[in-house]
Amino acid sequence: MTDHNQVTYDVVALDRPDAAPDAPPVPYARITLDAPRRRNALSAALLDELRAALDRAAHDDVHAVVLAAAGPAFCSGADLTEALADGMTTSARRLADVLRDLLVLPKPVVARVHGPVRAGGIGLVAACDVAVSADHITYAFTEARLALAPAVISLAVLPRLSPRAAQRTFLTGAQFTAAEAAEWGLVTSAVPAAGLDAEVDTVLAGLAAGDPQGLAATKELLNADVLARFDAHSDDVVASSAELFASPRARAAMEKLLAR
Repeated sequence: MTDHNQVTYDVVALDRPDAAPDAPPVPYARITLDAPRRRNALSAALLDELRAALDRAAHDDVHAVVLAAAGPAFCSGADLTEALADGMTTSARRLADVLRDLLVLPKPVVARVHGPVRAGGIGLVAACDVAVSADHITYAFTEARLALAPAVISLAVLPRLSPRAAQRTFLTGAQFTAAEAAEWGLVTSAVPAAGLDAEVDTVLAGLAAGDPQGLAATKELLNADVLARFDAHSDDVVASSAELFASPRARAAMEKLLAR
């Protein structure tokens, strides 16, 4: 485990009851968003620590990565208190960098989504290769209600989410269920909370059967188009996000929300 305050990193040996008795253990990295009192909001510090953890996983002898979270929520999106104080120019770029890191990491990343996800947090889920969600939780793109737009995360979300679902969820900001997220392609599967870890383990066991070189090459193939669009538009959406967060309408909306 790291010394970081907002992200923890562990290497875990996958339990494979069906493996041969002499089969070596297959380790995976478990990266946990660990700022539960802030509902794992995407502060600059959390994003920096998450990037460092992903870089460590890229170089560690692990077969895959699980992205999880501590506390009742998976991620509440941007840290609005920080955005009001410092603006979003730097954090928008940090978020874009984290999403790209998830896409290019040469090891599969599995999101273990146990609690509600909002706004920027959905970008993290979308950038993972497989996303397993508890079926009782909700998702929402709340940006438009705060005079913002899901600009940076659109680079990861739009290739996953069906176009009509994106229109509806982006524009209304309404909550939608994990079952709808799975139906629309945002997550891979929605399962009962009691079976969440078992489903993640099933995915990891499937990945354990793959050769690391094959997994890396296949992931690169799968994400090539997403990355091409990402690199073509990232500067523009980062600038747009920073401009929207700095606008008087957005600042007033964020101040009102935080005053509740």
